[in-house]
Parts: sequence; C-alpha cells; structure tokens
Amino acid sequence: MKKFLAPLFLLFSFVVFGQETTVVSGKVLNAANDVPIENAHIVNLNQVIGAVSAEDGHFKIQAEVNDTLYFSYLGFKSIRVRVTNDWLKYGEVKVKMTELGIALEEVVVSPIQLTGYLEIDAKNIPIYENYRYSISGLNQGYEGGEYSPNALSRALGAVFNPADALYNIFGRQPKQMKKLREMKQDDKIRNLLQSKFDRQTLMAVLGINRMDIDEVLRRCNYSTDFINNANDLQILDAMSGCYEEYKVLNR
Repeated sequence: MKKFLAPLFLLFSFVVFGQETTVVSGKVLNAANDVPIENAHIVNLNQVIGAVSAEDGHFKIQAEVNDTLYFSYLGFKSIRVRVTNDWLKYGEVKVKMTELGIALEEVVVSPIQLTGYLEIDAKNIPIYENYRYSISGLNQGYEGGEYSPNALSRALGAVFNPADALYNIFGRQPKQMKKLREMKQDDKIRNLLQSKFDRQTLMAVLGINRMDIDEVLRRCNYSTDFINNANDLQILDAMSGCYEEYKVLNR
C-alpha cells in the first residue's frame, strides 16, 4: 500500500506545483519627479490579463518570464516592459512613464442658429446617422452606417458575406484574434478600454495596426462615424462579434 501511495503523492505534488502562478510587482512613477501614478493600467499582452496601480503607484499582476507588460495612462507615453528572471528574483521594480506634451490647437465652434420654427430648426440640428438592423434568428444587429436606399442591403450583405471576405484580416493572425475572447472576460481590461479612444491597447494586445482594425469594422458594415468615434470597448465588442461570425462562415 505504501509503495502505491508514494508515486501517487509525487504525481499530486507535480500537479500542484504546475498550477502555481507567478506574480510580479512594482511601482509606476512619473519619470519627471518620481511621483506615484495612480490608476495606471497594466496589461499582460501574453496572458491577456490586466491590473491597475494603487494610490502609491504599486501594482501586482500575474506574469511569467518573457511576458510583456503594457503600461498606459492618460497623458503619458505608453511603454512595454519585458518580465525577466532578475525581476522575479529581486522583487519589485520601478516603472517610470514619461508625460506627453500636448499642445491644444485652436478650435472653431459653429453654433446652431435657431429660428424658433420647429420644422426649420429640426433640419439644422446635426444627426448622427448610425442605423442598426436586427435580423431574426441572429443575436446581434448590424449597422447600415447611413440612411440610404441600399443601407438594408449592405447590412444583409454583412451576414451572408463569404468567409474569404474577411480572411485577409482574421485568417492572417488567428492566434492573435483568439485573444479577443480573453480580453472580453477580464473586467480590468474592459474598464480600461471603456475610457480609451486611441486603439493603442487593442493594437498592442492583438498585434495588428489601426488600418487593420478599421478594415475589419468596414468589412463588418460598421459606419465611418462608429469607427471614428466609438470607445475601445465598443470596438472590441464589435470586432469580437465579427470574428465569431467569420469562424462560423469559415467552417
């Protein structure tokens, strides 16, 4: 009986050891004055998990050697830091972020001149023409993008579009696109994307450029207004839905 239990105990030990997770920690500081940066966002690009720095700049995040951490904060230049053996060996590190110099350009505001006549004023008020269509049997709507006679046909075309229409985007980097699912499941990443509009974090995690993101959304029939003005979380959800449809069409 003892001879039987010994190898079983060793096997259990290896399983437990294999399940152990490695956590790295450090502080995010302003490079100009070493002041801690609170609410800086950290994303592990390899494992697609996120973390946020505390009031004193301190953070902890799950990571392995050679993982790349992506640090971003409004008004500061985003940076990537590689996890090394020395980091794991010696503990906390200081990550210093450089503030961006943002010059405000002159903005011309064109006020809407109201006449007091409802029929005339209603025509002068700008309307964002983002129309979405719902098709029975599908759990997601499609954005026609503009109010025109062919808007509905464009929406239907997005559903019945052959799989090869999106192959140049999704088929080129299928492993990267699978990270879309993982990003949707991490609350910290979702909260980060909800407040961002620059697509930088999406590009860093997915390993694609801004042109590819815009092309995906155009192929999925999203309007130019949506592509330009949606926050990064909305873009993530739109790309994720389109990718799931691509996989179904590609079967």
